[in-house]
Amino acid sequence: MARTADKTEIPNRLTEAGYTLFNQLGYNATGIQQITDKAGVPKGSFYNHFDSKEAFAAQIIRNYGAWVDKAWSGALETAPAEPLAAIRHLFGSFIQRHEDSGRCGCLVGNFAAEVAEASDTCRQVLRTVMTSWRERLAELIRQGQTHGSIRRDLDALVLSGFFWDAWEGAVLRMKVDHSTRPLKDVVTLMLDKFFCP
Repeated sequence: MARTADKTEIPNRLTEAGYTLFNQLGYNATGIQQITDKAGVPKGSFYNHFDSKEAFAAQIIRNYGAWVDKAWSGALETAPAEPLAAIRHLFGSFIQRHEDSGRCGCLVGNFAAEVAEASDTCRQVLRTVMTSWRERLAELIRQGQTHGSIRRDLDALVLSGFFWDAWEGAVLRMKVDHSTRPLKDVVTLMLDKFFCP
């Protein structure tokens, strides 16, 4: 392989390959050799950029969290101004992405199920990412509570946590059922029933 002046090219290729393989095969079934083969780089170059497979996985989780943040911001740019409608639009866009990607699930949910107990490093990164998501949704819920379209008897962060827990459970069911119906059901039940004032 020709040398490149771009010091981010190889780690980017590795993390893209790792993301794909971890989604397809899972963390434990994916080896370093598979990752470097898919990235088209020598196996030794992996350890020039990452201390371990665990550190590599933690970086992929961070990258995925940043990607979701970007998708979140992009969806809100076209969302209605009313907070409850904005939440519906936001999660509608996530459902559409799942439909477009073949329902591969959520990398954070997949990793939480597979490696959170075995890797404290990954668990801490997962916790940071998931906390960020709960806080972002809680801010929209607070706006809805102020607007009067979302119940006020429960704290916004509590409602947000419950929504995310239901969503991640529905993501697992989506993979089993090969349908985004569970995601649609969560959005409908939460926004039209549970969030109602």
